[in-house]
Amino acid sequence: MISPPLSAFAEPFWPSGTLMARLASEARRDLLALAPPREHLAGTVLIRQGDPRTQVFLLRSRDSETSACVKVAATTSNGSDTLFGIRISGDVVGELAALRDGNRTATITTCTATITHAIPHAAFVGFLNRHVDAWEALCRMIADRLDWANRRRLDFGGYDVPTRLARVLLELVEQHGFAIPGGGHDLGVRLSQHELGTLIGAKEDAIGLAMRQLRTKHLVKSNYRKVMINNLGGLREFADRG
Repeated sequence: MISPPLSAFAEPFWPSGTLMARLASEARRDLLALAPPREHLAGTVLIRQGDPRTQVFLLRSRDSETSACVKVAATTSNGSDTLFGIRISGDVVGELAALRDGNRTATITTCTATITHAIPHAAFVGFLNRHVDAWEALCRMIADRLDWANRRRLDFGGYDVPTRLARVLLELVEQHGFAIPGGGHDLGVRLSQHELGTLIGAKEDAIGLAMRQLRTKHLVKSNYRKVMINNLGGLREFADRG
């Protein structure tokens, strides 16, 4: 783990919808100053399910061209894994434990090399109390995450696996993706078929069949942990089918 000086990182562009994007410049500077930046390799566990609360992690990228990416997952008592979502540069993770007593409810693992500011939970709450607008920004961010979770529940009851997969791929590419030469779009995050399945409540073999259907329709290309969208408009039409 490397601890570069804060001055080594220029003020980046914060992706829309993240906490940092919602804050005023002064509040962003104050939040960044609460803890020094540290660099983590991909595959690093930042927070482990069941651990006591200690810190809130603010995520940022190593450079201006890519986003940090971590995954939020939990394991049930019977051993089943659930991927709750993806967090990117400008997001915070571990904030719920900072707002209430109790242990961590999910494991946070980096998907890419990531810079974090590990902010003590008391310092984070103090920051919110000093910046009233930050409370509103945090509440809006949490509400967006609840909306995401609710959409996944509605999809589970209303659509078959190929449509659920198309819908979650569409949301991921719209939130994290980027255009690539030739007119396609990179998903922007690296997820295995198992991880995609846990996002939409489907077994890995069902995800494999659904991905094959999307490839046959020339909507996506996929290989190990990488998905590219060939036809964004076509994928949107497929995702909206009844």
